[in-house]
Amino acid sequence: MDRAQKQRQATDSRRFPLAGGPGVVGRCRDLTRQVLDEWYSLSGPSGSVLKADILLLVSEVVTNSCLHGGTPVELGLDRAPGRLWVQVSDTSPVRPRPHGPHRPASSSGHGLYLLQQLSDGWGWVPRGTGKAVWFVVTIPE
Repeated sequence: MDRAQKQRQATDSRRFPLAGGPGVVGRCRDLTRQVLDEWYSLSGPSGSVLKADILLLVSEVVTNSCLHGGTPVELGLDRAPGRLWVQVSDTSPVRPRPHGPHRPASSSGHGLYLLQQLSDGWGWVPRGTGKAVWFVVTIPE
């Protein structure tokens, strides 16, 4: 068991099979929003910002999967005390990597930068013939 698996030890998990194609990013945001509403009461200004950040990161990871990872095949959400883990599995074994330094004025290329800035950690693991890209965020209890 690696460090990420030890830290996770989920108390609740949700898995959603995905079929790529139009609307998959919005569907993943909607599924994540529903699970967040079920698991947490993210109210008030800080809760709203955290929820918006999580939904943005889901959008970025799924978009990257669509653009660079073949086809997204699963969205996974895991809850552990004080933490939320999100992972998106796809059909490409190629590891995610920045394509040069972050350029704020660019119209694309912000996904991994946002993961670094808004999550408490992120990474990837091989999964079958593809991979899973994951991120974790702290959820105040």
